[in-house]
Amino acid sequence: MIIAIDGPAASGKGTLSRRLARHFGLRHLDTGLTYRAVAAALLANGLPLGDEAIAVEIAHNLDLAQMDKSVLASHEIGEAASRIAVLGGLRKELVDLQRRFAEKPPGAVLDGRDIGTVVCPDATVKLFVTASAQARARRRTDEMIAKGQEANYVSVLEDLKRRDERDSQRTVAPMKQAEDAVLLDTTEMDIETAFQAAVDIVSRA
Repeated sequence: MIIAIDGPAASGKGTLSRRLARHFGLRHLDTGLTYRAVAAALLANGLPLGDEAIAVEIAHNLDLAQMDKSVLASHEIGEAASRIAVLGGLRKELVDLQRRFAEKPPGAVLDGRDIGTVVCPDATVKLFVTASAQARARRRTDEMIAKGQEANYVSVLEDLKRRDERDSQRTVAPMKQAEDAVLLDTTEMDIETAFQAAVDIVSRA
C-alpha cells in the first residue's frame, strides 16, 4: 500500500504522514528532506546551488537512513532546498530514489509536493493536505517559538507565500492536487481531527 500526501509547507502533512505510517504499519519518507539533504551538502561544502551535476552526484549517493530532520530543519537549508528543487536532473535522481523506497513491501507513506502527480501516480490513496496561508503561518510561528527560536508571524507568512508561489509555478513537477486526490483542508482542524479524517479517507480507499 502506498499513501501519497501532498500539500504546501506547514499544512500539517508531515505530522499526518508520520502518524498514518505508524497507524497502518508502513514506512515513512518526508521527500522534502531528500532535497534538504542535498542542499545541506552543497551549503556545507561551499558549492553553488545552481550546479546541477554536483547536486545530482550528491543525490545519487544519498543515504536515506542518515537524514536527520533536526539538522536539516533550518530556514537557510529550507530556502536552499526550494531553490535546487527546480533542477530537472536532480528531481529525476531523487524521484527514482523515492519510488524505490515506496515500492518496497509492505509499502509506505510519502509526503511532499509532487507525490500523487509524479512520484507515485498509481498510489493506493492520495491526499492533498492544505490550510490557509494565515493558519499555516501561525502554526509555523508557534512551532518555532516552542523550540526557542525567534519568529515573526508577518515574516513567516511572507516566506510561506513566496515558497507556495515558487513550488506551484515551477516548470518541473509543480505542486498541485492530483485529479484523483482527496482534498483535506485542515484550516479549522486540530491535529487529532485531521488525523481521524485522514484515517477515514485511507480506510475507505
